[in-house]
Amino acid sequence: MPRLLLSLVLCCAAIGARADAVATFAGGCFWCMEHPFDVLDGVISTTSGYTGGHVQNPTYEQVSGGHTGHYETEQIRYDPGRISYERLLDVYWHNIDPFDAGGQFCDRGPQYRAVIFYHDKRQEELARQSKQVLQDKVGPGHKVVTQILPAKEFYPAEAYHQDYYKKNPLRYKFYRYACGRDKRLEEVRKLIGPEKSK
Repeated sequence: MPRLLLSLVLCCAAIGARADAVATFAGGCFWCMEHPFDVLDGVISTTSGYTGGHVQNPTYEQVSGGHTGHYETEQIRYDPGRISYERLLDVYWHNIDPFDAGGQFCDRGPQYRAVIFYHDKRQEELARQSKQVLQDKVGPGHKVVTQILPAKEFYPAEAYHQDYYKKNPLRYKFYRYACGRDKRLEEVRKLIGPEKSK
């Protein structure tokens, strides 16, 4: 009986000690950045929000106005034992336009630019390596302009923005189509190649 009890205690301690990791990416409209990560095995949660700016507790109206310094951002909590940061980076590159310095798709302005926000030195190194690999692949005719910046305080967006693609599937699909996101992503993927499977 004591051995069984000890085993249960150790098992519970191991589960409780599991260290989730966090990745933070900006890729234009955050509605469109949730689904690509939600479907990945090893992703625990995704949260749409704002980061990178100087205004505390910003609202959607403030951020979309372009005067807060914040970016629309997706924060991903994941289990590094099941999915690597490199895999998340690969999914990220395949869901943005890395060649657009003025925003993403139909969303224009600094608040919609693509950014990888790193949380530690290792994430920074991997992000810079992946950016260089991408640049080498496409050659000098296409400049990869996605920024790589240190993570700052993250503010979750209002509740109606969370899981938007689930709550409003028709509006979400129409928005992607009308914004030209899917069409441009097809063009980008022809340049950078297919997503890795793992």
